[in-house]
Amino acid sequence: MPAKIHQPTPRAIRALAARLRRGGLVAIPTETVYGLAANALDARACRSIFRAKRRPADDPLIVHVVDLRAAESLAVFNEPARVLVRAFWPGPLTLVLPRKSIVPAVVTSGQSTVALRSPAHPVARRLLRAAGIPLAAPSANLFGYVSPTTAEHVLAGLGGRIDAILDGGPCRVGVESTIATVTADGAIRVLRPGAISGASLVQALRRAGIRGRLSREKPARTVLAPGLLDQHYSPSTPLEVRTKIASSLTRSGEPHTAYIFRRRPRGRIRRGIFSFSRTGSAREVARHLYRVLREVDAAGFRKIVAESMPVRAGDPLAVAINDRLLRAAGRRR
Repeated sequence: MPAKIHQPTPRAIRALAARLRRGGLVAIPTETVYGLAANALDARACRSIFRAKRRPADDPLIVHVVDLRAAESLAVFNEPARVLVRAFWPGPLTLVLPRKSIVPAVVTSGQSTVALRSPAHPVARRLLRAAGIPLAAPSANLFGYVSPTTAEHVLAGLGGRIDAILDGGPCRVGVESTIATVTADGAIRVLRPGAISGASLVQALRRAGIRGRLSREKPARTVLAPGLLDQHYSPSTPLEVRTKIASSLTRSGEPHTAYIFRRRPRGRIRRGIFSFSRTGSAREVARHLYRVLREVDAAGFRKIVAESMPVRAGDPLAVAINDRLLRAAGRRR
């Protein structure tokens, strides 16, 4: 029987919180994408996340907490990490920190670090408070496929494999969180781009009197946190990314190819032409990115060509969008 979609009433929140405490799997809304949540302190429940998603065991989970106090029970914080939490939580920032022994090894894929985030979505926060436990919650989709940004996306992909879905409406940000590490002396390494830039993290440290800087150290091949694989977020249809799609293709082109412009083309357009947004802004493209990829993937084309974002200084979402598109196409950055 497919999982039921629950509206976020007080009664539903209480019932789903109890289900999570008993070891159940509940898809939850966040401001980034929908997550598949389980009790992060219950190794058996977390193993069921891997089974439901068909996720490889060496890809660690992000743990969602309500605040810094809850996070400090799970990981060892240095002062720069506390500064970043105060500046950006709740919000789309995940910090990778040394884990405490209370965190089951399955959550971290046996690594010595754990990825922590405090979501800003009000429904997710109500559920966290009601459950009273940290929630491991990677994206609520089959592993490697396009991330879900609505409850209906979750139902289509995992409906028969999980217990319930909590509906919080379409996700406001639309791409996964920024993932970063920070050392005691203020060296920041961005592992995955998101809505919060590395420059913003550095500025937050400097405002607090800490000599923050971006580390130039190359990331290790070990997967420290989710979403770092070369191929990820991928539609079933082969995807090609171009920096610019010719406007002439709105009138003629390969008949079995779908073209996704970052901005809605003007004038009359033929079948097979799509767009990520009306205006082409990074904020709007990010919000609709995964929805459009899913819709085009289901339309029966043999190939998808998507237009990437021009990257301007101070625009972290454009960097994040391009990162997701290139990974969806299976290309290394």
